[in-house]
Amino acid sequence: MPRYDYECEQCQSVFEVRASIKEKEVGLSPVCPKCQSQTVHQIITAGLVLRKIDGNTMPSSGCGPNAKPGCCG
Repeated sequence: MPRYDYECEQCQSVFEVRASIKEKEVGLSPVCPKCQSQTVHQIITAGLVLRKIDGNTMPSSGCGPNAKPGCCG
């Protein structure tokens, strides 16, 4: 189930809400678990997707054990 991160505008607490994509589409009304405020905004986070290459876990950027120099930073 996807995780959505929120920050409370009243107490600056950061918390997560787990909801299905369908629930998110209908609309969520998250409440801060610390101060019960409904004045919150979603924090957009970047996720890292990993995949297995030859038994090794690698970033999904396409870099692998035989990557050219500079490929992965």
